[in-house]
This record gives sequence, C-alpha cells and structure tokens, in this order.
Amino acid sequence: MHRVTSLAIASLAVTAALGTAPVASAAAPAPAGSSAAAAFRCDPGYFCIYSGWNGGGTRCQWRSERVANTADLCSFIRNGRNVLSVWNGTGHRVQYYTQTNFNARVGSTPAGSGGNLQGSYQIRSFKKQ
Repeated sequence: MHRVTSLAIASLAVTAALGTAPVASAAAPAPAGSSAAAAFRCDPGYFCIYSGWNGGGTRCQWRSERVANTADLCSFIRNGRNVLSVWNGTGHRVQYYTQTNFNARVGSTPAGSGGNLQGSYQIRSFKKQ
C-alpha cells in the first residue's frame, strides 16, 4: 500500500509540474502597455527571443516577416544556447521552428503576447502568419 501511495504522489507531482509550465503558444495576450510587455523589453513591431526566463538574458529581435536562420544574427543561438522565452510584438501570429528554413515546427505565439518556453530547444527559424 505504501508503494502505491508513493507512486500516486510522485505521479501527481510530475503532472502538476508539467501542467504548470507556461508555454508561449498558450499565453494569453497581454493588454497594451501592460507590465508583462515591459518586462520582456521587446520593441513594438518586433519578434524577440531570449536566452533567459521571463525575457531575461540576451535578447535577439527581428522585424522581418520571416527568418530562415536565426543563428545568422543571434549570438546565443550561434553559441548553442536554447531559447527560454519569447515575446511577439508584431501584429501577426509568429510560428517558430527548431530547424532552419522553416522545418520542424515547435510552436507559435499570438500577436502581442509571449512567455516562457519549455527551454529544451533553439528557435532556428520563424515566420509571421
């Protein structure tokens, strides 16, 4: 009985931990001028990725409609670091991919929102929808 209880508690802990990790594609849009947008330091009209949680660390930003290889202009991607958070300051949904040239779609973020990602991958390309 002790074994079953321990397993049940461990399962609940894992489920709770996974269920509470925010994902950028599920983040609700932030109201204009909100503190969430300010915390992410992303200029209006840009798609921004960050090496840290909650818009921290190194920021790379683009105004382009599509970027086939983010490593071309982003030092932390070029150095092999993962993307931990994003902010979409554009007027369009942005889809992003773990491979260059828009291969292996991993997620998307609606206009005017963002948040923390899983943190286990790089965004190697993206395009506005």
